[in-house]
Amino acid sequence: MADRRLKIFHTVARLLNFTKAAEELHMTQPAVTFQIRQLEDQFNTRLFDRTHNKVTLTDVGREVFVYADRILKLYEDMTRSVTDMTGEVSGGISLGASTTVAEYMLPLLIGKFKAKFPEVKISLQESNTEHIVAMVESNEIDIGIVEGSVANKNLVVDQCHTDELVVIMPNDHPLAARRSVSVKDIVEHPFISRESGSGTQETIRRYVEHHGDHDILNVVFELSSPEAIKGAVEAGMGLSIVSRATIDKELRLNTLTAVELSPKLERPFSIVRQRYKFKSRAADELLKFTLDYASRL
Repeated sequence: MADRRLKIFHTVARLLNFTKAAEELHMTQPAVTFQIRQLEDQFNTRLFDRTHNKVTLTDVGREVFVYADRILKLYEDMTRSVTDMTGEVSGGISLGASTTVAEYMLPLLIGKFKAKFPEVKISLQESNTEHIVAMVESNEIDIGIVEGSVANKNLVVDQCHTDELVVIMPNDHPLAARRSVSVKDIVEHPFISRESGSGTQETIRRYVEHHGDHDILNVVFELSSPEAIKGAVEAGMGLSIVSRATIDKELRLNTLTAVELSPKLERPFSIVRQRYKFKSRAADELLKFTLDYASRL
């Protein structure tokens, strides 16, 4: 189909790499190359220059890319309009979420969504932010919800919620009586961190670099989940920084103390998705539902 060939061209032009385009499209590289040659034959001109293992757009290719961008957006709008006018919301959605989001936000959200759209089947994959973004980019999942900002020009990113991070510590810790603490206060104590690739770890790293004046956290452990970190903190192994959303139970039971950072540390939760992927009505409904739900948290 013509729209399929245009989608292939758009992907190659966006990535400027035939191998990566083939991976994203779940095609073989020869099949991608064949479709591009067919399009070039149709226009009777080259759309790409391939020299010294580098791919660039020709002048005509750049013009075609501008029109392909518009056409694919119109096609997506048409698909959404038609599905809005026909049938019930059903089908499957593959959703990915970073650890904090998956464990503390999504259970209630998915439950409420399923109550409204019982025919929709949702498969959920949990990982750290870096991996979830990579899965969206490679078309392994339809939608990702992650911690922190996402700087990826290949994806559409909607910030849906502002999350505050706080310092947690044992109740008898020397800083527990403070109303707030600074980076200089916490670098003097053992620190328990999330693993590499975690959105939480990246947010904390940037915060410390910005406010710490070359101070470095005294990291004694890297753990892969908020639950493991809270257990280690309660055991007196160090202090940590976590989302306020993850510590409701511990604060109610008075098993640990939370103290605000000064200045405050906040980060967005972001929804990430492919820019040009022909979405189902079910995926559109989940996207709208999530944005509305998160805005009311």
